[in-house]
Amino acid sequence: MKNMFDLTGKVALVTGASYGIGYAIAKGFAGAGAKIVFNDINQELVDKGLASYKADGIDAKGYVCDVTDEAAVNELVAKIEKEVGVIDILVNNAGIIKRIPMCEMSAEDFRKVIDVDLNAPFIVSKAVIPSMIKKGHGKIINICSMMSELGRETVSAYAAAKGGLKMLTRNICSEYGEFNIQCNGIGPGYIETPQTAPLREKQPDGSRHPFDQFIVAKTPAARWGKPEELVGPAVFLASDASNFVNGHVLYVDGGILAYIGKQP
Repeated sequence: MKNMFDLTGKVALVTGASYGIGYAIAKGFAGAGAKIVFNDINQELVDKGLASYKADGIDAKGYVCDVTDEAAVNELVAKIEKEVGVIDILVNNAGIIKRIPMCEMSAEDFRKVIDVDLNAPFIVSKAVIPSMIKKGHGKIINICSMMSELGRETVSAYAAAKGGLKMLTRNICSEYGEFNIQCNGIGPGYIETPQTAPLREKQPDGSRHPFDQFIVAKTPAARWGKPEELVGPAVFLASDASNFVNGHVLYVDGGILAYIGKQP
């Protein structure tokens, strides 16, 4: 049974994996035997990631690449194929969010979020699929969101991008499933990461942050998730255990999407 989840010798590219969710997933892949390759937007972040991987005993390769730049992505993929091998597993993890009320948000800011969170997964997937077809297999995992299903104030661009990413996931499945390529998504709930730390800080009076209270009340598990709790689902979707799972988004959210909330 454990051989079904074995990633030994597989080359895994996880975008934006210097820290946070991407780092946790890449570390989990390494534990299952995969060769880890990651990128980030600048050398400082890449160096930070390399130091973390080294401290964890992982021999990862890091590259500077803007995943919204198609020419740079094509160059990156060619370099990885030359230096490490053909990419077997792609995780489109790099993303941004701008929390701005819709009527106060500029079209430029909206486009920036769409570019990173939706156009980039299209660009990177497009770059790796031809070699996956030649090799006869491939796994693409898109990091979606609960906002692939729900809306909330101040995240119009993010929700639009993540909703689009859900449909891109289904369409990659539809176009390339016959080539033994499985494209699925993971939709994290609210996860304890450096980006969400300010939302979990204790207030001066010792009480929980209002948003922290809101999330815990809305989550049947009554807590935030931890990055490592995304590893099992990611390894499953990257492994032979999911060879007949395609076009699916696996929500790892502690039950939020299943829950209407307690009656006041």
